[in-house]
Amino acid sequence: MDQQNKADENPPVAGSAVSGSAIVKQSLHPAATAGGLPVPVSLERARKPRRWPRVGVVLLVILFAVGGAGFYWWKQYQSQLPAGISWGNGRLVGEEINIDTKFAGRIAELRADLGDMVTAGQVVAVMDTRDIQQALEKSEAQVKVAQRTIEEASANLVQQQTQQTLAAQELDRAQTLLKNGYVTQELFDQQKQALDAANAGLIAGEKRVEGSKRALEALQHDVGLYSVNIADNSLVAPRAGRIQYRITNIGEVLPAGGKVFTMLDIGYVYMDIYLPPLEAGKVKIGTDARILLDAYPNAPIPAKVSFVAGEAQFTPKTVEVQSEDDKLMFRIRVRIDPDRSRAHADAVRSGLPGVAFLRMDPAVVWPKNLQGAP
Repeated sequence: MDQQNKADENPPVAGSAVSGSAIVKQSLHPAATAGGLPVPVSLERARKPRRWPRVGVVLLVILFAVGGAGFYWWKQYQSQLPAGISWGNGRLVGEEINIDTKFAGRIAELRADLGDMVTAGQVVAVMDTRDIQQALEKSEAQVKVAQRTIEEASANLVQQQTQQTLAAQELDRAQTLLKNGYVTQELFDQQKQALDAANAGLIAGEKRVEGSKRALEALQHDVGLYSVNIADNSLVAPRAGRIQYRITNIGEVLPAGGKVFTMLDIGYVYMDIYLPPLEAGKVKIGTDARILLDAYPNAPIPAKVSFVAGEAQFTPKTVEVQSEDDKLMFRIRVRIDPDRSRAHADAVRSGLPGVAFLRMDPAVVWPKNLQGAP
């Protein structure tokens, strides 16, 4: 009993030889009271403080502070716009063009790849045209046969003309002799019938020549059609731009209208924004504008209004509105000058977010941060 009391009076301390495992989560140790009775005492194991909740709270505070500062700066920035300038957020978009097949067939060559810059009229893919080539050669041979047929029909026509001339001369002589009584009426009638037959043969010969010429023209049209089809199987870029997607590969068989490439027309780059009715009513085609991209906040891009919707629509979810009361908005398209976008083709990226500013009043001077190159 005395040893147990001594052990209780000397609990293990830090730095002693007793390991931490000797301390249990909750143990009862008798302690003497005034009446000499033992009282249970609870000893809790020391726990390390958790740091993650504190770090999370600190990060949240920092994020809210940065967001609040950004919102304040944005409100201050917007408040600096002079009267007569409206704005709307959107994304820079380049017109996408699909390069499709006109006929069903197999891809023989691909002359462009993902990311390549192509020029208008450049061949980017070639389809297998061996079957059409064979049909073309057949039609060309038929054209030669038709030409020989025309030559033969023309020769027969000359022969018919000669026979008609001879029959007409014999009839004239027979008529003179009949008046003088040197030939009979029967001979005269025979000469007349011979002339009628020669005239009919001449007409038939002329028709054969005309029919042969029409047949030749039809065959020549077939040759032209096959040539056009072969040319259409060479897929070309309709505009200058960048190849965005390559859908198929060499050797694949596509149906008519099968997609091979999708390209970005760098000559048609724009941003669609939405304005409330009070502001949209002041916008006109050709209104001067500036586009400020998030990626290039110090490089305003001159642009012009190219389209104003004639009917309001509900505000898209991705569009930031200036007032919660703006439920119906008008779509406005702000387009960059084609020459400017082509000159900066390497920097054109479809989908970049930004803000478009519209100067309703030409007398208003653009702020310094929006004074782009003319």
